[in-house]
Amino acid sequence: MKILVVAATEAEIAATLAHFNLTPNNFIETEKFDVLITGVGMVATAFALGQKLSSKYNLVLNVGIAGSFDSTIELGELVNITQDTLAELGAEDHENFISLPKMGFGENTFSSFAGITDNLGIKIVKGITVNKVHGNAQSIENVTQLYQPQTESMEGAAVLYAAKELNITVLQIRAISNYVEPRNRENWQIGLAMSSLNDWLTNFLHNHRF
Repeated sequence: MKILVVAATEAEIAATLAHFNLTPNNFIETEKFDVLITGVGMVATAFALGQKLSSKYNLVLNVGIAGSFDSTIELGELVNITQDTLAELGAEDHENFISLPKMGFGENTFSSFAGITDNLGIKIVKGITVNKVHGNAQSIENVTQLYQPQTESMEGAAVLYAAKELNITVLQIRAISNYVEPRNRENWQIGLAMSSLNDWLTNFLHNHRF
């Protein structure tokens, strides 16, 4: 039994791959953990997990960077996203949005494994997963009213869903690279977020009891 580390892009975990002397690839196998690079977005993530996720893994660890709606979370800070929602899954009713559960077609919110989160010492938050990251004041206000999210990513809920379907323990750890606001790349701290993420990830992979 081992960990499957899941990231959207190689760049987000490049320092970890270098630390363990791993040659970058979309799927990397080691004795204690494997690494899956899915590509950006929930569709690519779902496809990649459909190819590689199985009961041989006792933990799925989704890592990456994320945006934050919560200005009290510092740029570069790690967060543990224990609840994640597929925010756009539903229907428009004129000016209103009807979520998938309200339509009666199933759930759109998925959770990580509570038994591990208490021991990590990382801020616990709830997030949304989107196809289009927010950069418009009105859309930010709308989604905030709907879900009260603290973070957003383009893959997280898809990973939680896949792990749930196979009854595999899952965690989603991300580092905040930017605030969700009208798009302003000059304020982003992607390098800082990646550094924080990889420092944590290499330590976790060294010390986790497999």
